[in-house]
Amino acid sequence: AAAELIVKVKEPQPIECAMLHADQTLFTYLHLAPDPVQTEALIQSKAICIAYETVTSSSGALPLLAPMSEVAGRMSIQAGAAHLEKSKGGSGLLLGGIPGVATAKILILGAGVVGRHALQIAVGMGAHVSIMDRDLDRLRQIDALYGNRVQTLFSDQQSIENAVRESDLVIGAVLLPGGSAPKLVTEAMIKQMRAGSVLVDVAIDQGGCFETSRPTTHAEPTYIEHGVIHYCVANMPGAVARTSTIGLTNATYPFIEQIANLGVMEALRLNSHLRNGLSICRGQLTSAPVARAQKRSYIPIDEALLNPDLVEVCN
Repeated sequence: AAAELIVKVKEPQPIECAMLHADQTLFTYLHLAPDPVQTEALIQSKAICIAYETVTSSSGALPLLAPMSEVAGRMSIQAGAAHLEKSKGGSGLLLGGIPGVATAKILILGAGVVGRHALQIAVGMGAHVSIMDRDLDRLRQIDALYGNRVQTLFSDQQSIENAVRESDLVIGAVLLPGGSAPKLVTEAMIKQMRAGSVLVDVAIDQGGCFETSRPTTHAEPTYIEHGVIHYCVANMPGAVARTSTIGLTNATYPFIEQIANLGVMEALRLNSHLRNGLSICRGQLTSAPVARAQKRSYIPIDEALLNPDLVEVCN
């Protein structure tokens, strides 16, 4: 209880939220948008809460989310390949096939960090891979890199429905920074998939991008809906803890050092990229995406830093 700065990996558990107080700073992944209970507990704690996943870089990227996105993207193909095996309830397909036997069809929804790293592994395993996004520049970059080894598709509802229906493995790799993931794949689409197909929802920490998704654990990673295996493990990188820890520490340490040397309020004022991670400040929600997702009021970050006791809020 005496610590001024608390650095974690995963969001705090309810018992931990109850221990926080106004003189403390929590620096960790929060994923608040789909979790109003945690949001309220952290607001009530009066602590300063900074979310790794919305800290930015000078290029506009998310440097503290990137290492875990890289790990999860690569793991998603491993997990999908394993659960396509007959012994795991899958359809019994080998991703890369063999001479004379067709390869598995993989669809990756989202061409961000998760999607690009999933793509790298999927192509390496010899699968038939399609990737969808609404950012044409990203799709052009992928096309230039992989050529005809990868099919790039613009993302719209009809294209998603057509591609999902024909896929053996679908990777959900979408992200709205700080907000809830959009439900791109409906239950009706999933009903059209072949029995034994696999969905891997990497976006589950933000609520998931498949309508039938619900969080699972490493101990019980899957469940079946409409004959389709759902792999929706929250904190996928926890399965490869050594790689994940080193990667995350490399990214977070400069920010931790700055907070420790300057104090949290001065660090937030001087570092606009760290400031973008501020989600809750002394009893006030400061994240607009979380406020939208939960239909709450919030205070803009700059106002909260100028006057942490401000009572006027923005709707």
